[in-house]
Amino acid sequence: MHPKALLDACTELVKQALPFAHPADAVVSRFFRQQHGKNAYGSRDRAVLAETLYHVLRHKLRFEHFAPSGSGPRERRLAILGFAQHLTDQRPQDPGATDFLKSALTEQEKSWLDACLAIEPGALLDRHRYSLPDWLADILRTQCADPADFQALAAGLLQTAPVDLRVNALSGRREDVQQELKLLGIDSQLTPYSPWGLRLNGKPALTRTDAFARGAIEVQDEGSQLLALLVEARRGEMVVDFCAGAGGKTLALGAQMRSTGRLYALDTSAHRLDALKPRLARSQLSNVHPSVIAHERDERVKRLSGKIDRVLVDAPCSGLGTLRRNPDLKWRQNPSAVAEMQARQMAILTSAARLLKPGGRLVYATCSLLPQENEEVVSAFDAAHPGWQPLQAAEILRAQKIGQADDLCTGSGRFLRLWPHRHATDGFFASIWQAK
Repeated sequence: MHPKALLDACTELVKQALPFAHPADAVVSRFFRQQHGKNAYGSRDRAVLAETLYHVLRHKLRFEHFAPSGSGPRERRLAILGFAQHLTDQRPQDPGATDFLKSALTEQEKSWLDACLAIEPGALLDRHRYSLPDWLADILRTQCADPADFQALAAGLLQTAPVDLRVNALSGRREDVQQELKLLGIDSQLTPYSPWGLRLNGKPALTRTDAFARGAIEVQDEGSQLLALLVEARRGEMVVDFCAGAGGKTLALGAQMRSTGRLYALDTSAHRLDALKPRLARSQLSNVHPSVIAHERDERVKRLSGKIDRVLVDAPCSGLGTLRRNPDLKWRQNPSAVAEMQARQMAILTSAARLLKPGGRLVYATCSLLPQENEEVVSAFDAAHPGWQPLQAAEILRAQKIGQADDLCTGSGRFLRLWPHRHATDGFFASIWQAK
């Protein structure tokens, strides 16, 4: 596509996304489905459009700090900066990396862009350098050991997350699948913690591979894979994935169970569970039972009360541990929304706990970095359930021969606490109990 037309499309996409009325990935999908965009963009153009928007969302405060010195519509200025960031990230040592973009700019815009690119990030205030809303930056600072740790975390949240795969244990060995992908030109490394994980170099077209078609691989962050290890689902058990969503962890649990027993995938969203269906069909699992529930007190939930061996509650949360993948969340969330989420999390966790048999295992997890959604919810549950025994996440991981288990955990080993800048995963939290 001609650079001027591509920049115009980027500008329109940024304009549609910035009201934050919908998640960024939904805005991108809708943009490509629109009549003027249908079949209008090749794969490279689509990548430029999406990455330009995501760079604008990641670096929004920095770009808005630069934008007033430029000219033309605000959305165009932001799109120029996002487009330039995408190009320089691809070719960081190439002084001509932005030449394609500059061919679409006026002389005034070229001079302005060069001036912006010449500014070293270290010369900026933290607010502009790391582009975090003040309320979120304040919470994250309180959890970091020192200013350098906060800066490492904030910089890590600006990075693009790698693509992690979970190899289906029912389909074969991780090393064999890795070699199979390598023969197709898809390079990867073994993930350092999860025994099922592969971390890819780049973003190859996985859906065209036989490994994907036969269910040997699923895209799943390494941190998410570790949550399934904490559940330790076993053959023949009754297990519930209480907030199953699209079923990534459901499939990991089913493979742990070797497709035996009964695994209930519950969620209030039929749309999310619909996304599980094609994945389930590929997975070779026959023990998964998806079910839409109206709320956490649904009759379907009550009928399982006291019958379940293990329950995973991957609770609805702010999602702020996934900012590398979903940078719009830092602009769409706020302290009031987090407080409302905390009450909902406690209600879901309390209801899910009623499903367990005496001695059963309950795992509460979020993909949030905030103590309000993590340790504070755990403290409230502990106070309301004094007979429940907290289990040590570090001990469970060590028993499964997970390397550096202690480094993955906090609270003297009680909680799983994953950080993007320390563990190269999404931000995850988990706490485990044994039922009274």
